[in-house]
Amino acid sequence: MPKRVLSIDAFRGLVMTLMLAEVMRLGSLAKAFPESWIAGVLAFNQSHVAWAWGSLHDMIQPGFSFLVGAALPFSIAARQAKGQKFGVMCGHALWRAFLLCALGIYLRSDGRPMTNYTFEDTLTQIGLGYFALFLLGFVSVRKQVAALIVILVGYWAAFALYPAPPATFDYARVGVPADWQHHYQGLMSHWNKNSNIAWAFDTWFMNLFPRVKPFEFNGGGYSTLSFIPTLGTMILGLLTGEWLKSSRTHLEKLKGMAAAGVALIAAGWLLHVAEICPVVKRIWTPAFTLWSGGIVVLMLAAFYALMELKGWVKWAFPLMIVGMNSIAAYIMAHTMEGYLMSALKTHLGEAAFGVLGEGLRPVLMGASVLLIFWLILYWMFRKRILIRI
Repeated sequence: MPKRVLSIDAFRGLVMTLMLAEVMRLGSLAKAFPESWIAGVLAFNQSHVAWAWGSLHDMIQPGFSFLVGAALPFSIAARQAKGQKFGVMCGHALWRAFLLCALGIYLRSDGRPMTNYTFEDTLTQIGLGYFALFLLGFVSVRKQVAALIVILVGYWAAFALYPAPPATFDYARVGVPADWQHHYQGLMSHWNKNSNIAWAFDTWFMNLFPRVKPFEFNGGGYSTLSFIPTLGTMILGLLTGEWLKSSRTHLEKLKGMAAAGVALIAAGWLLHVAEICPVVKRIWTPAFTLWSGGIVVLMLAAFYALMELKGWVKWAFPLMIVGMNSIAAYIMAHTMEGYLMSALKTHLGEAAFGVLGEGLRPVLMGASVLLIFWLILYWMFRKRILIRI
């Protein structure tokens, strides 16, 4: 079996910690301290951008998706070393894909009057493409690259060939102001919010399921079909995992990741500025797949340099606690926040979180919840409880 790459666990821990840290409500700092540039930077990087490009917060989903691919070569090798047959592994991959979709729908249905069939959630997006990713794990790197190219070019062509919204398009009907500053012109208009092929697909597909009211648009512009370029992000992770599993030296692997990261960022940026394809996360454009993939590769490369190349491992222990139980962390973030907030107010009182001033009250309360999340995950680690699908 290949040796475990600790930097993958640590980087996964960072991604999940960034997700858990939403509870700190750093966006409130910009309102409480409007003249502080630090507060502005923190607020921006814990919120999603309106449409083009992205913040640190927008890298959570690409990071999580990428790491699913990066871990796959090691998972396949481990199962093969145990003598597991291909058919058995296929069955597990199909079951895992189903569970990821089901869990995503279940979590998005929490507190709703009926099942909320939605497929733009992180888990459902990964689940929809997971079996294809699994099969690609058994082919050559050249075929994996070919699959990535076909996915990105094909998805770009689907948007480009679908009719662009006419000048008379009723944007108000789909929840978008007519004078929205993020509307594009020319070729780029094919990727405008709630007027593209992904939106058109969902107006048919989402209404195949029972709903409280008919689906007309997604308020954020997110779409089901984004699972296709998300598979592209996972393939980038798969290629990186194959690279890390190879017999090359640590330095060679680091240089390769650094070069690939820079090239991917440049490619995504060029597609945007040349007005061929915008960098938009909400519909996961091919340009976003490349641009965000490059950022994620460079982030993993930084962890790899510190942990595998330099051997500095102990500092990452808090992150690895989170990374080793990522599914548990994901579920906790979506189900326990409200309960823990209420419990802290009940037992400690509101005043306890205002000791640093009213502007920092939500941050201090959120940090307390984040600490509890981590302590639960640490307890699970000590008890050797690892939740896996």
